[in-house]
Formats: sequence, structure tokens, C-alpha cells
Amino acid sequence: MNNSIRYPLISVIMPCYNAQAFLEISINSIFRQSYPNIELIIIDDGSTDRSPQILDEINKKSLSITVLRQNKCGPYPARNLALQHAQGEYVAFLDADDYWSPDCLEKLYYALIEANVDLSYCGWQNVIENGVNGPQYVPPAYESSDIIQSFLNGCPWPIHAALVRKSIIDKVQGFSTRSFSSMDYDFWLRIAAESQKIKLVPEVLAFYRWHNHGQISSIKWKQVLDAWQVKKDFIINYNNLVTHIPKEKLSELVDGYLITQAYTAFWKRDLISAQQLFRVVFISSIWHFKDLPYIAVSFLPYSLFSGLVNFFGKTDLK
Repeated sequence: MNNSIRYPLISVIMPCYNAQAFLEISINSIFRQSYPNIELIIIDDGSTDRSPQILDEINKKSLSITVLRQNKCGPYPARNLALQHAQGEYVAFLDADDYWSPDCLEKLYYALIEANVDLSYCGWQNVIENGVNGPQYVPPAYESSDIIQSFLNGCPWPIHAALVRKSIIDKVQGFSTRSFSSMDYDFWLRIAAESQKIKLVPEVLAFYRWHNHGQISSIKWKQVLDAWQVKKDFIINYNNLVTHIPKEKLSELVDGYLITQAYTAFWKRDLISAQQLFRVVFISSIWHFKDLPYIAVSFLPYSLFSGLVNFFGKTDLK
């Protein structure tokens, strides 16, 4: 990289809660980036482990780190707080247990400016604690298709797999805090409503450390319901952007998603999620007659519901 060129500042925003095991690794992945002009804003969200001490030690060594503190408000209020302090022309998000390849921000930046877009995004990989990594995933080039319809199909990328112009984030006023486990999905949908000028970097540059220590994604049925609510809110608030989608297709993308997730949970034997989701399907009046056997048993007490399902084994309930 030519150091004689002026590189605009990228603000990296990192919420942190009890992340002592991976915090230094994540921070190092930021300051080992080949992109030369980065500020890091870390928000300690009331950590009770050694994270505050680690941050204090790192903060003494670098003028490029700002450490903010809040009292266990959650990652999305933390990101909003950091956005108020961000000085960069561009913003990227990285959680305190995830990391990037050394050329991640450089490649995202060049893709963004060369295509003259407002957001660039890349592929990612889940890193599992037992050492068996998940498959690498490169998303489709959404810019070559109907972006709104594609985004309504599901969250397009994780929080740490994109670089965004700060001006666009300011227009959408940061993160909503209503649908807790799908706030990133809501954020990307509202970004797409503001600007559909995006560009794919077809490489795996972001790494998500997957573990079950209170991560949002481990609470499946709540995540499904929050994503369903985000879809419905988007259609209400940005109806002009979905009028080109046939009603049947729109219903499939929104209500069909909830029904499909209920069945998926059932067949994966995540019966807690299946019970909750089938109940919402019924209450919301989006069911069909073929769904009634599953809905009916979902209203039994959980012990009876699970016992009945286990009795039938791998057969269906019809």
C-alpha cells in the first residue's frame, strides 16, 4: 500500500462484555490491518472479568483507541454510543471475540471507493471452540439482483462483514433497540432502504467465533420472532420499496419464513423453539389446515408435547 496516499479514517466499533479470552486477539486483528488509518472505539458493557484491566493496559499503549463504558446495556446501545464518538468517514463493526484477516479493511475500502458505493461486504467463516471450523461462506452479489427482496429473505451478512459510509449510518440514526436478537438484520435492511449502492468482495475476510456463552444466536425461537418482526416493520415503514414484489411472494418471505422456521425447529428436535413458534403461527392466523396437528400439540404443556413427539419418533403428526 502506498503510504503517500491519503487514506480516510475508518472507525472500528467494538462492544465488549466479559471477553477476556479473546479480546486481545480481536484488537490485534484490527491493528494488524494493512489499511493504515484506523481508530478503534471500544465500549465496555459492565464486564465483570479482566476485560476492563486489559482495555486499560492497551489504552495506555495506543492513541488510536478510545475506551467508553456503560453498565450492561447490551451490544446495540453500546454501538450507538460509539457511533456518537466516531470520527471516521467509514465505519466497520467487530465484536470482542471475532477477528478479521489482515487485509480485510483494505479490500473492503478499495471495493467501496472503486465502485463508488456506500457499502462493501465480504464472506465469512464460523470458528468453533472445539477447533472444527464451519464452512467458508461468500454471499451472492446482491447488487446484481433485487436487493430488497433478497434482504427480506434473511440477514445478508453478519455485523463484522461490511464497511459502511458513516453518512449513511447517520441517515438511519444507527441501530434500533426494539428487536433485540435481530438488530443487525434490522440495521442492514434500513441501510438498504437508504442506499442500494453496495459491492461484494468475493473473499472470506471475516471470522465469527461461535460459542454458547450467552450469544444472541443461541436463543433460536426468540431470534426467529425478532427477525419476523423486523420483516413486518420494514414492509410497514418502507411500503414503497416492496410494491413491486407480488403479494404471494411477500407473504412467503415474511409469514412463510415463520412457518418454515417452526417446522425446521420441529424436525431438528428443538422442541422449545418449535412449541413457541407454532403457537405464534396460530395466534397470528397465518396457518393452513395442514399445520393444525403441529399447532394443536404445541398448546400442550411442554412435557406432554415433547413426550408425544418423542413417541412418534421421526414420523410426522398427521
